[in-house]
Amino acid sequence: MEAHKEQYKKSIRFFNDREVRAVWDDEHSKWWFSVLDIIAAINEQDDYQKTRNYWKYLKTKLRKENSQLVSATNQLKLKASDGKSYKTDTFDAEGGNPFGKAYQQYQGYKLS
Repeated sequence: MEAHKEQYKKSIRFFNDREVRAVWDDEHSKWWFSVLDIIAAINEQDDYQKTRNYWKYLKTKLRKENSQLVSATNQLKLKASDGKSYKTDTFDAEGGNPFGKAYQQYQGYKLS
């Protein structure tokens, strides 16, 4: 997806009654979902910093394993709760399965 394009279709999805930001990619005809939002929803975590730290931990572990999940993530600008747009890691629906497996493997790591 071209980084300079700002004409994405944006959506808020819900998982476990929590918002998950999503962006439509016309070029590849697929949705990209915020990794941090998914982690927060799965862990029922409201603390952004704890969620961010968990993703950082998991991403480091997966990089060491040469996981395709990390290479399949894209950084896209999504609107944050402060109304500003920031780059955040996203993956498409195909990235959901590897993410779920990785999450299960490392779920012993607590967001504390």
